[in-house]
Amino acid sequence: MKTIPDTIAVILKRKSVRNFSGAPISKDDLETILHAAMAAPSAVNRQPWNFIAITERKTLDQLAEGLPYAKMLDKAGAAVVVCALPEKAHDHSLDYAIVDATLASQNILLAVEALGLGALWTAAYPTVERMAHVSKVLHIPAHVIPLNVIPIGVPTGEDQPKDKWNAANIHWEKW
Repeated sequence: MKTIPDTIAVILKRKSVRNFSGAPISKDDLETILHAAMAAPSAVNRQPWNFIAITERKTLDQLAEGLPYAKMLDKAGAAVVVCALPEKAHDHSLDYAIVDATLASQNILLAVEALGLGALWTAAYPTVERMAHVSKVLHIPAHVIPLNVIPIGVPTGEDQPKDKWNAANIHWEKW
């Protein structure tokens, strides 16, 4: 079994990876990543999400064709599409569905980093054309919102974490 780094180290090492080796991602790793996604918090524990795991090269390439910021899918070993389901969300709220599915997306990114893989969050929502493209390629029903596409792969090492610490963004007790 792989040695997993501590949580804070994973969070601070997480980076957007755009350069992949092209190697495949194992089903075991994808299942671990999806377990992490489903461990995310959600309003009233409604879990208004579904996930589409993609490993077929043809599908990854079709997605890349219509997603201007996801061209790295051409070298990714897999991708996960995170979908939001407002009808399952607290109060059937679009806002809760989006927030909850976004929390699951962050867990995916952290799990990928912990496994020594790389990933990048690319938005489909709220751009109508991108959502339509993802829905068409993956035959997603109209009531399901394709929130984002997360390419996952073996990183080449070109992408490095950034220190985003900015003390000016912190307010202690009173604004």
